[in-house]
Amino acid sequence: MTERTRRPLRIRLFLLFEALTFLIAATVHFGAFGPAYRHYPAGTAETVIGGVLLLGLLLSLLRSGWTRPVAIGAQGFALLGTIVGLVTIAIGVGPRTVPDLVYHLLIIAALAWGLAVAWRS
Repeated sequence: MTERTRRPLRIRLFLLFEALTFLIAATVHFGAFGPAYRHYPAGTAETVIGGVLLLGLLLSLLRSGWTRPVAIGAQGFALLGTIVGLVTIAIGVGPRTVPDLVYHLLIIAALAWGLAVAWRS
């Protein structure tokens, strides 16, 4: 496999990983692990973001020439949404637990890394 064929695969793996983490976070906020972390607005936002990332993955598989722009758009949307989530935590609107804060910081790093990979390809 050449570098040229590995790039789209790498981008798609980022999209898949990011989408799955958002969907897992949504299940937590919808109460799958008990009421302590239940927060329906956060779960809804994470579902939308995860859906956009999955749609980006699907489009990149259907039209390989779209991989780069779709990945940049989907991950950019996810990054913006995550920053909004971090702001809601900071102002006290969203859930203010340590796992929420850690997740936001880690997914921002993953999204930034994924955007850099897509941008350079």
